Amino acid sequence: MEALFHTLTYLVIGLATLLIGAVLFSITTKMSERKQILEEANTAAAIKLGGKMLGLAIVIWAAAQYSLNVVDYCLWSVFGLAAQILSYWMVEHLLFPKISLAKKVEEGNKAVAILLFMISVSVGLIIAGSLSYDAVYEMLQNQ
Repeated sequence: MEALFHTLTYLVIGLATLLIGAVLFSITTKMSERKQILEEANTAAAIKLGGKMLGLAIVIWAAAQYSLNVVDYCLWSVFGLAAQILSYWMVEHLLFPKISLAKKVEEGNKAVAILLFMISVSVGLIIAGSLSYDAVYEMLQNQ
């Protein structure tokens, strides 16, 4: 029964973080992804948002896998969310300062959407790989 409780706790936290991420991604984007996807049937917007969600889900998975407790899980999940938002800002403003990537996606540019998808997944994988606590955990067990 305890395992079920822990599983449900981590599941609820993970899904809540993913939902909060979707809301924050929409707020921090210069376009309404919801409108673009649901009303305009903009495939590029769906690709872009899907990449952000997948990148965040990868981080949430790693946080659940490697965290030492629920608080640690929450902190690393929120860190991953912030890193996803920051990475999008860096790409938009540092790599392509004279081009509005949001506008390109709004125009249906699938190449830009795929690039943003891949960047989000890449950032998620890098963060996930950085969350391994094997050395710390081993050290704590040996004390």
